[in-house]
Amino acid sequence: MQGEIIFLFAALLILALLIPWVEGLLGKGRYIALTVIALGLAFALRAWFMDYQSGDYNTFLSKWVQYFRDSGGFQGLSTSVGNYNFPYLYLLAAFSYIPLSDLHLIKLSSIFFDLVLAFGMMKLAGVFTRSVPKRLGAYLITLLLPTVVINGAMWGQCDSIYVSFIVLALWLVLSGRPKLSMVCMALSFGFKLQAVFIMPLFLILLFAKKIKFWHFFIFPVSYIILIMPAVLMGRPFMDAFMLYFNQADTVGSGLNYNSPSLFALIDGGANAAALSAFGIAAAFLFVFCLTIRGWSKRNQLSNEALLGFAILFAVGIPFLLTHMHDRYFFMADVLTVMPFILYKRYAPVMLLTSFASFICYYSYLNQTYLLPLSYGAVALIGVLLMMLTFTEERLSVPRVS
Repeated sequence: MQGEIIFLFAALLILALLIPWVEGLLGKGRYIALTVIALGLAFALRAWFMDYQSGDYNTFLSKWVQYFRDSGGFQGLSTSVGNYNFPYLYLLAAFSYIPLSDLHLIKLSSIFFDLVLAFGMMKLAGVFTRSVPKRLGAYLITLLLPTVVINGAMWGQCDSIYVSFIVLALWLVLSGRPKLSMVCMALSFGFKLQAVFIMPLFLILLFAKKIKFWHFFIFPVSYIILIMPAVLMGRPFMDAFMLYFNQADTVGSGLNYNSPSLFALIDGGANAAALSAFGIAAAFLFVFCLTIRGWSKRNQLSNEALLGFAILFAVGIPFLLTHMHDRYFFMADVLTVMPFILYKRYAPVMLLTSFASFICYYSYLNQTYLLPLSYGAVALIGVLLMMLTFTEERLSVPRVS
């Protein structure tokens, strides 16, 4: 790695150490030692992968950065490039001005958001417990999750960015700051369409009186502000605003793209169209039933119950939909850290979810199957059953105002 990249990597390591210290979680010597060891391992793994070039980087990301170099940097936003929304393209355009390896810059940006993600998980844990070990555990375990390490530092993907904003949105809304929560959700949606998996939760948050109806208007206003730099660079407003809709025909026709979804268990064959319609209907029914359940128990929607709904949406929606990819369960990988830390009985949900995602990551990056993807689908069925039980248990307890 270039000297400047090593300096930036070291700066991120220092930041990673400072975050729990500033939060007051390192008051005891054993916590300091544990944190240093855990972060040393987390960053050693990331350093090991920094020079790895994935197929996605070689085929897409490197070419997109070069496009911005050839198009005058931010001026290149005036025309269509790639299949990401503008916030991530802003990063790539910015990298085109920097005389450093774009591979390493892309990975460093993801590692920075790994820290934001871990910070968000630490703060979210604080909604449920004041325990220092549990809050620190949320921070460290998030940074050590195999799919979190692989996603950014090895694969060069940006899923930690959109999920970090989702986690921050959950922390903010559960701690009484709904307006900022909506801004974070708009930022998340701006980076990745997959943010929609968690959006039904906000209707249940409305039932729980965690948000008010007018707060929903913050979302489109924030999103419009987010795309305005591209509009100012010459991109037509409606083209920018409707970007996700204009890309709807690029999702592909396959039932499953290397994901541990329900369709890893099904050989679609000639029934692909019918099964696709079934998946959409099943996902809609799943969301509808959970929403009705949330409404019926609106006076018992504790923060713990809302956490259960959040995980159910993050796991269940991509599990039932067709055309899902290996990385679409990243949100679920992260959110299931919370029951692992807080509730011993439900600790297996994180292990099963991470297992389901990891075997998909492995098969993509190594072009061979470690285990059949159907094993991951079965694991996620177990996660859904456990989280349904968890949520029902929490709904049976009256909410304390």
